[in-house]
Amino acid sequence: MSHNTTEVLAGGLVLAAAIGFAVYAGQAAGLSRAGSSYELNASFRSLEGVSVGTDVRLAGVKIGTVTGVDLNPQTFRADTRFSVKDGIEIPDDSAVVISSEGLLGGNFVEVMPGGSPFAFEAGDAVEDTQGAVSLISLLVKFVAGGGDEG
Repeated sequence: MSHNTTEVLAGGLVLAAAIGFAVYAGQAAGLSRAGSSYELNASFRSLEGVSVGTDVRLAGVKIGTVTGVDLNPQTFRADTRFSVKDGIEIPDDSAVVISSEGLLGGNFVEVMPGGSPFAFEAGDAVEDTQGAVSLISLLVKFVAGGGDEG
């Protein structure tokens, strides 16, 4: 009987530790829905390196995530939906740019705030966008001598 009690207590302790780890991992990965958010839309020429779940950052701080990516068959652009945490008001003349974390790092969506006194509302579309710059195409231009020589 003492073996059964000890085994049940040890199993319960292991199960509690596993649940605690899962909750911590979910919060660290940003999967928790503790805070509410609103969605904005943007259309990019190139969305290379960005997919659903990619960070949206303002001044280097994560303020949301990419929630949807679709190809617009009429414009051949990547229509993107992203969430922004409630309480963060983005001026309506802001730009949204695909930025790189470094030469070997991934891409993220960066919000470049404008100076307008008016802010985007939920569901608005950001008009000023800049797509991803392909590192490979830049290297090819450099090697091929794409610069002007005078």
